[in-house]
Amino acid sequence: MMGPSHALSGAAAWLAGSWAVNQFAGYEQSPLMLAVGTAMCAGGALLPDLDLSGKVTTNQGGATVARTFGVFSLFVSEVVEKISLGIYTATRQSRDPKRDHGHRTFTHTLPFAALIGWGTTALAAHYGKWAVVGIIFFMAGLALRGLFDKWAEKAGWVIVTLCSAGAAWFTAANLPGDRGYPLLGFAVGAGCVVHLLGDMITKNGVPIFWPIPTGRGRMWRMVGIPNQFAVKVGGKTETVILTTTFTVISFVSILGLYAPVLLERLNLDIWASK
Repeated sequence: MMGPSHALSGAAAWLAGSWAVNQFAGYEQSPLMLAVGTAMCAGGALLPDLDLSGKVTTNQGGATVARTFGVFSLFVSEVVEKISLGIYTATRQSRDPKRDHGHRTFTHTLPFAALIGWGTTALAAHYGKWAVVGIIFFMAGLALRGLFDKWAEKAGWVIVTLCSAGAAWFTAANLPGDRGYPLLGFAVGAGCVVHLLGDMITKNGVPIFWPIPTGRGRMWRMVGIPNQFAVKVGGKTETVILTTTFTVISFVSILGLYAPVLLERLNLDIWASK
């Protein structure tokens, strides 16, 4: 799928999951906590595509996530792509095809999602509030780039960076205490998994079982649904049907979380005025 669809699917997954745990486990989140978690999951749903690099020298090409912070993120994407290709080349078996790029290799695996989630949690736990602010700055930028792709394209990476800094500053001013937030790592890791699921319904699939061998001479088998049911990247199924579905899920989840509270407060105000 394309970047905006990935980001929206991550946001929808987090909002729907938040509604579910609130409904069935009684776990409540403040609006700020929900917004931060949603941004982390939406941004995390873009992270695997860091292995699709563009051209740093001309500030062109690359996946949506690679263009978030201009040449800086394009350079990071270039490094990630080369590392992913190196891991593929070092671990490929005899029947795995040769590659000249690293897209849809290591960053499109469950170990990568687990590593990113654990790393985010460890960073926040070890360095506390300021690490959390840095994480939020980076992930908020990805979320803005993905969820508001057309606006971000017109505004440019400098404006996206400034908005990300503003979101990080606001969050820092309202975070309770100097501590790490384990839920951040879970949200980022969950976003990565949502990305994998999204790519599995496209024609190319992802190497979801790596590093488990998937047959004689195969380590990097691309797994997905049958081609006749696969979603065309950028097609109407993705841009209309899936986008509409993710949007509806997001809004319904928000209503499910906060509409009952607002109605209860409204009823209390009405009774208090009588």
